[in-house]
Amino acid sequence: MKREPLSERIFHSANLIILALLGAATLYPFLFMLKLSFSGGGSMADLSLIPDEITLSNYAKVLTNSSVTDGFVRTLIRTGLATTVTVLACILTAYPLAKVYFPNRNFWTAFIVFTMFFSGGMIPMYLLVKNLGLMNSIWALIIPGLIPTFSMIIARNFFMSLPESLEESARIDGANEFRILFSIVVPISMPIIATLILWTAVGHWNAWFDSLIYITDPKKQVLQVVLRRIVLEGTQEVIDSSSLAADGTTANPDTIKAATVMVATLPIVCFYPFLQKYFVKGMLVGSLKG
Repeated sequence: MKREPLSERIFHSANLIILALLGAATLYPFLFMLKLSFSGGGSMADLSLIPDEITLSNYAKVLTNSSVTDGFVRTLIRTGLATTVTVLACILTAYPLAKVYFPNRNFWTAFIVFTMFFSGGMIPMYLLVKNLGLMNSIWALIIPGLIPTFSMIIARNFFMSLPESLEESARIDGANEFRILFSIVVPISMPIIATLILWTAVGHWNAWFDSLIYITDPKKQVLQVVLRRIVLEGTQEVIDSSSLAADGTTANPDTIKAATVMVATLPIVCFYPFLQKYFVKGMLVGSLKG
């Protein structure tokens, strides 16, 4: 076996060190918040990763609070509904644009890509949502960004990479375009569909600014807005003090905030591994051909 030159060994070692440092810098904040959420009397000033006292009282206090649980449910509904509608809309838009026989497809593709770089701005969008009667509605969080341009382009490029012979044989058997799309194209396009699901779900799960603008009723706010209020305004202004001290203990604002952050973060972290095997393949194939 040929021995690597010294320069290559130095290069690979430097890469490993840099990647290890980046991994540690990324992982440490998550582990720190996880430790703090299980800590009984920890604080932000204690930078160690080992809690002095392990307790589940912080999660009990967070999960029994109505503002957090209601926001969690609304975020689940928003993420599930938005992911379903957005992925379906992206597929129905990208598939015809991937066909050479689609009339003026280059014009429509350029028209859609134009919106990725230029938009009307926040105020016109707010006025549009308000005039459409979508304020304080979950559709105000879904319809304005229904078709992400970048996701649609990636899906279009993926569909362009599929062999035309599959669709031609289906047409010979009498299948129409919708039958071809949902019975042949979609089943073999799971890598790009999984990629779209992951992008959309993560984006809507973490979104808070649109809810802050379009949802004026505090009882309809999503979890991320509740989390923002807890972190910025303090636990006492968001979570009722009597519920925090229901077990006779004094609430620690830092540990309550950490537990709330973990409640908002863990679902999407647990969701990611199930789609990871499709993610890289969907990105590579979807970005090669345009």
